[in-house]
Amino acid sequence: MNRLSALLINPVLNKEIKLRFRSFKNYVGIFLFVAICGAVCLAFIYTETQFSGDGFTSSDSRNLFWLLSFGQLGLIVFITPGLTSGAISSERERQTLNILLTTQQSSTSIILSKLFSSLLFLLLMVSATLPLYSIVFLYGGVSPQMVLMVFGFHLLTMLTIGSLGILFSTIIRKTMVATITTYGTMLFFTVGTLVIFLIAVRIIIGFNTGVQTTNNFLPYLALMLNPIATMFSVYEPSLFLYELQQIGIKWPLWIGFALSYATITVLALLLAISRLRPRIRTMKKKG
Repeated sequence: MNRLSALLINPVLNKEIKLRFRSFKNYVGIFLFVAICGAVCLAFIYTETQFSGDGFTSSDSRNLFWLLSFGQLGLIVFITPGLTSGAISSERERQTLNILLTTQQSSTSIILSKLFSSLLFLLLMVSATLPLYSIVFLYGGVSPQMVLMVFGFHLLTMLTIGSLGILFSTIIRKTMVATITTYGTMLFFTVGTLVIFLIAVRIIIGFNTGVQTTNNFLPYLALMLNPIATMFSVYEPSLFLYELQQIGIKWPLWIGFALSYATITVLALLLAISRLRPRIRTMKKKG
């Protein structure tokens, strides 16, 4: 317990939190985000009430819930790389990384502190919208378990993207290059994997006309990295059902997503920790 407290409660984390939350602009940003989400909710309710003969039903409430959830997912995918991709490289550019490495903080403590401090602000923004979900519960259509599952989905996505940003910030010296690499990786996860899945499925179905292919995991491995497609499959279970049946996959997409993103998070953090401190090569004397 003491070792875990030392990793999570340390001067590096305290300093990063103070630097990120002392600016008034951050709170203005949170206020504007919540105000926009609230305006979207009111506009959605007004539209459904005015142009629907049966008023605002539980089905409309469910659609509103998923509208908020997809909006938060887009926020996570868009903002997280910018928050984490400069965590280590910016220290290197300011020439303060060497000073940080001479402290008693371990590499694990530094990496985790940078990750958590970068994600705390985004987590606060997502949590600030929780009162808006009371509208969903007011009209029904969504269970509390579904809300917890969606927030767990968001948290895992946030951790994975943040871990990749920390990794690229550690192994790449320039913040700009690390940021572009992180955004490029997320572009591949959200767009490239879907394109690969659709092309691979069409090729497999074309080569096996009239025959159901079994145990072909390659398209599934590509699609399970896509957070947007995974959330759509949770919202509409019939989505991608035909394609997955054609390649003989019966696993829900969210299982592969959870396993792959948890693995990527652990591997990215371990690699970042191992690459944080420069390796000192000892030269053996000859003779």
